Amino acid sequence: MATKQTTTVPLLPLRGLLVYPTMVLHLDVGRDKSVQALETAMIEDHLIFLVSQKEMGIDEPTEEDFYHTGTLAKIKQMLKLPNGTMRVLVEGLNRAKIVSFKQEEKMFSVDIEQHTEDHEKTSEDEALMRTLLQYFEQYIKLSKKVSQETLATVTDIDEPGRLADIITSHLPVKVDQKQEILEMLDVKERLEKVIEYINNEQEVLQLEKKISQRVKKSMERTQKEYYLREQMKAIQKELGDKDGKTAEVSSLLEKIEKAGMTDHIKEVALKELDRYEKVPASSAESSVIRNYIEWLISLPWTKETEDILNIKRAEKILDDEHYGLEKVKERVLEYLAVQQLTKSLRGPILCLSGPPGVGKTSLARSIATSLNRQFVRASLGGVRDESEIRGHRRTYVGAMPGRIIQGMKKAGTINPVFLLDEIDKMSNDFRGDPSSALLEVLDPEQNNTFSDHYIEETYDLSNVLFIATANNLATIPGPLRDRMEIIDIAGYTELEKLEIAKRHLFPKQLKEHGLGKTQLNIKDEAFLKIIRMYTREAGVRSLERTLASICRKAAKQIVGEERKRITVTPKTLEDFLGKPRFRYGQIEEEDQVGVATGLAYTTVGGDTLSIEVSVAPGKGKLILTGKLGDVMKESAQAAFSYIRSRADELGVDPSFHEKLDIHVHVPEGAVPKDGPSAGITMATALVSALTDNPVRKEVGMTGEITLRGRVLPIGGLKEKTLSAHRAGLTKVLIPRDNEKDIEEIPESVREYLEIVPVSHLDEVLKHALVGESL
Repeated sequence: MATKQTTTVPLLPLRGLLVYPTMVLHLDVGRDKSVQALETAMIEDHLIFLVSQKEMGIDEPTEEDFYHTGTLAKIKQMLKLPNGTMRVLVEGLNRAKIVSFKQEEKMFSVDIEQHTEDHEKTSEDEALMRTLLQYFEQYIKLSKKVSQETLATVTDIDEPGRLADIITSHLPVKVDQKQEILEMLDVKERLEKVIEYINNEQEVLQLEKKISQRVKKSMERTQKEYYLREQMKAIQKELGDKDGKTAEVSSLLEKIEKAGMTDHIKEVALKELDRYEKVPASSAESSVIRNYIEWLISLPWTKETEDILNIKRAEKILDDEHYGLEKVKERVLEYLAVQQLTKSLRGPILCLSGPPGVGKTSLARSIATSLNRQFVRASLGGVRDESEIRGHRRTYVGAMPGRIIQGMKKAGTINPVFLLDEIDKMSNDFRGDPSSALLEVLDPEQNNTFSDHYIEETYDLSNVLFIATANNLATIPGPLRDRMEIIDIAGYTELEKLEIAKRHLFPKQLKEHGLGKTQLNIKDEAFLKIIRMYTREAGVRSLERTLASICRKAAKQIVGEERKRITVTPKTLEDFLGKPRFRYGQIEEEDQVGVATGLAYTTVGGDTLSIEVSVAPGKGKLILTGKLGDVMKESAQAAFSYIRSRADELGVDPSFHEKLDIHVHVPEGAVPKDGPSAGITMATALVSALTDNPVRKEVGMTGEITLRGRVLPIGGLKEKTLSAHRAGLTKVLIPRDNEKDIEEIPESVREYLEIVPVSHLDEVLKHALVGESL
């Protein structure tokens, strides 16, 4: 049972500290009022009341700033320190509560009511004490902030209230919680509260221990990895790899971060980099992984050039670099106009079809310049392995991506102009069909997820402007041809060649041969003679080579003979180029029996074809020579059968097939010839030979024949009429169904040629034979 006493004593406020009864403690006191309270207590009975402040930061506390329950203590010793503060040793006596507060000028003094404990220990108190000691022992083991000597001292305490006070003073609880214990006068309640506090502290300590162990394991793992890496560096150094992989891996990681990859691709690259770091440098797989990572880094994933959508600028660039080719230029300008309006047009797939030397490749380069895009070219001539397009799988030795991915790496942007050169010259064998692999590349609905076997991840090609070139569309598989927009580029007329030579070819050759404009001059008449008598082609490659030959010879004369200026005229042309290679004008100098001039379409443009027929006594044999293909042979058979069926009307002996052997020959026998356009030419030559009626030398013709004499339409009309113009023909017979294609023929050629549409062989013979055959 507790007793109550009232006493007046000086007050010493404590900051962040609390003293329990029976505790002995050193205090450092510095505030003036606190020092005065100590001095007053020392003069009187050495008693002082110790109470805690509610807020530590208050230097001049008032009555409201103190707790009202504290500890009456006795000053055991007091010492003045050099810095002016007082060090005092106090011993707590009893709990006390402020009854009244007296604030004097120099210090605080209070009337207090003491509570001396006179508690009889019960068996319940004993149980609580044992529980508290057990918990405190566990706490000491977990905390290790309280010494074992403290545990031994606490164990000897037999008073329940004092035990609760001493153990509370060793717990890291807040001052307000310690104050709560100080204010508890009931011993049993105090023991239970301390047990609750120490139990909470144990839980916190156990959590701290778990966290510490987890951190320690992580630290140990990090230290272990560091140690192993250092060991690996040492081993690699001994093996000859001086810097190891650390610097290399760091460099690759930095490049991956800067490559602008999509999140998925970046995740793949980092995963491969982690594999590369773990694989020994001596392993063959190490170089495979590194090459793969470098390919991922070097590919453009997001970088693109900004299109300059200026139609006038593009038109000027195309006109400056190419003469003619109006249809192609118009298509490019249409693409620019639509893209300028929509801002989101996917790249079309254009296929420039035409004979060699007409400017297909250089036109594609000009398109890239006009769009302000990167230009990249992949030559597909002779490709017959699917891996050339889709790449090899990484499991193979020497694996690498296909030409599409290689081209994208070279371009460095996701929206280049990509030229697929010679797309018609691909073939296939046991290694696969590359033209089928191109189906995905050239399909706007699929190429945004193009898959290369080496890269394995999908790559977006939808922003690429693909341009293909081909000489012969017939060799391109149907499904592939269906995915492209075909733009035909026929051969050039004489006037176009003349302008191209003057504007582009000749200045280029002058520059390449180190000649000035004043040193070498070629007259327009000389240019025309070169075109007519030294070159016979659809394009301008031979023309450029011929001009290069003139430049070389001129350079020799300027250097060797010290000539300052050379002018090439038609008369002096033979001094530079020798005798003319071709005869310009009529193919035949006079009308001949059994010789007709046909017009053919080849991979190098249009050409004229002379078909000869001779008749000799025999048994009706039809002999075909000149390395003819199946279609040409069938045309000859059809013409032969038609003449037999209408022998009387044509003025031919009806029994000629029994008495005469007929020999059909196409000169240049070493050159394979095939195609469905020589039917009416063969029929005309046969009728001429059988009726002894000459064929007009100025007439050329093209068209297939049926057994009833109908003339069927053909392709390549523009190229064929250009070849007729080059050969000097003045009249051309074409199928009536091709009348709609006449508009494609250049105006200068139409003015020179008389183009006659025919629908039946009878009309052909009227125009082709000298005499009237009907």
